[in-house]
Amino acid sequence: MEYIYTDDRDRCIKIAEYIIESGSTVRKAAKVFGISKSTVHKDVTVNLEKRNPTLANETKKILEKNKNERHIRGGEATRKKYQNLKDHDIKTSAKKEKNQ
Repeated sequence: MEYIYTDDRDRCIKIAEYIIESGSTVRKAAKVFGISKSTVHKDVTVNLEKRNPTLANETKKILEKNKNERHIRGGEATRKKYQNLKDHDIKTSAKKEKNQ
């Protein structure tokens, strides 16, 4: 689902609402809205603060939570990567032994 907005003011509010409802990261919001991460970040920090300070504060809480958890997500991604490599190596070894 990709959103297209011609009005930047409308976009910053819609992005903020999306982040609050979904608990989404800036990266995920950028992908959904089809814009860059830096644009999302500027929209929900600078532009939104001018348009709707209350919504900006709610969004800021979600972004801070995501920032504080990013090392956990990064570590989990690395663990999965190496687990997949290990699983692939085991399968490859089993096929080699079977063919011998």
